[in-house]
Amino acid sequence: MTDPAPTTEDGFLGGRLRLRQPVAGHRAGHDAILLAAATRARAGDRVVEFGAGVGAAGLALAARVGGLDLVLVERDPRLAGLARANAAANGIRAEAMVLDVEAGADAFAAADLGPDSVDVVLMNPPFNDPARHRGSPDGARQIAHVATATTLEAWVHAARRVLKSGGALTLIWRADGLADVLAALGRGYGSLWLLPVHGKPDEPAIRVLIRAVKGGRAPLRIDAALHLNEASGIPTNSARAVLNGETILPSAIT
Repeated sequence: MTDPAPTTEDGFLGGRLRLRQPVAGHRAGHDAILLAAATRARAGDRVVEFGAGVGAAGLALAARVGGLDLVLVERDPRLAGLARANAAANGIRAEAMVLDVEAGADAFAAADLGPDSVDVVLMNPPFNDPARHRGSPDGARQIAHVATATTLEAWVHAARRVLKSGGALTLIWRADGLADVLAALGRGYGSLWLLPVHGKPDEPAIRVLIRAVKGGRAPLRIDAALHLNEASGIPTNSARAVLNGETILPSAIT
């Protein structure tokens, strides 16, 4: 009998992290690993990944930083189950819970994610503009990729609520939506760090990685861009090192 929802097992961080994920729907890729490489954390931190999917970003971070109290938040029960199994298969302690990031404070508190209880949040929210991007016919993929008018603000607000004062949010978003990210972070966050990500050196940025501190007061910092590929299409050495887990991005350096 054919599996109605088949999966593949894929290697990340140069093969050191093995993740099982659905063949159809949203599949983890470069964005998750870049997000992990941009996230600063220390042993003992309570770290929460919003919209974790199969756990790629959170587990990649935990593979680098041992001793985290890691929580993977995912609204899809099947993906949460895969995230739980992926954590176990890689020998990483993590809790994977079924919870909608846009649920209210009471739902978060019931899940032991009350206000001011988390050191680090990382997230790769749905960020495609429905007015400019045709949604996928695959329902799970569309939910994972297409933002509503309230997605960004709701996710940023949820992170602000659970973060301790001085805790940090790290997120990845499409580069042409940077103004929306800065507006969403305008309340309650400061000490912003920004890294543009380009597909090739001669092309506009396609992603931005942003780290923001709850209650931070330091000025905005913009680092030199990361180029994923040379003009010829060959991956750059710097991108290869990050994606293989050999190095991290400046915002993750403690």
